[in-house]
Amino acid sequence: MIRVLVADDESIVRAGVRAILTTEPGIEVVAEAADGREAVELARRHRPDVALLDIRMPELDGLAAAGELRTTNPDTAVIVLTTFGEDRYIERALDQQVAGFLLKASDPRDLISGVRAVAAGGACLSPLVARRLMTELRRAPSPRSSASGERVAVLSEREREVLAMLGSGLSNAEIARRMYLVEGTIKAYVSAILQQLGVRNRVQAAIVAYEAGLVEDA
Repeated sequence: MIRVLVADDESIVRAGVRAILTTEPGIEVVAEAADGREAVELARRHRPDVALLDIRMPELDGLAAAGELRTTNPDTAVIVLTTFGEDRYIERALDQQVAGFLLKASDPRDLISGVRAVAAGGACLSPLVARRLMTELRRAPSPRSSASGERVAVLSEREREVLAMLGSGLSNAEIARRMYLVEGTIKAYVSAILQQLGVRNRVQAAIVAYEAGLVEDA
């Protein structure tokens, strides 16, 4: 059973997320919080596998809460829920090592698959958030771009192709369909890519892809 904490200052959003998740077998919403401080306290009490945190909340915002959870609940994977126009928070969220970014307006199936992915040690990245992140990085190039280029140079041509699609926010299944390969093969590619790049998850790998210029403008 995947235990989930939902934190959002809007009760209607919490109710909607709960309704989506509780229809899925193997997922249980164990706590709801109306602000970041309450989210941290409830996480200590319930030890959820996944915490869904809205970025903007009173008392303690979602990213500050993610930072505290990294210390108090290191086994709790954090997914940040964002809305349009909140791109400025993305780099800060990466510093907190969140496992995923999803738009509140995402398809319910994306929310469910995202929760399952991060609970299994993976990551989730909304394609739209990926494109917005890429735009921000292109607007203000990071001094790490050169280093990222050197890091991806060790990858094979096929691995760089997979990394580019991963950077665009595609799932393993979507990458497999585009490359006419089975999903298990793509999973093996992704694992090898993460190891060679020295990153923890798909989100961090996506950042390397953007900085190295592997992802084309949408």
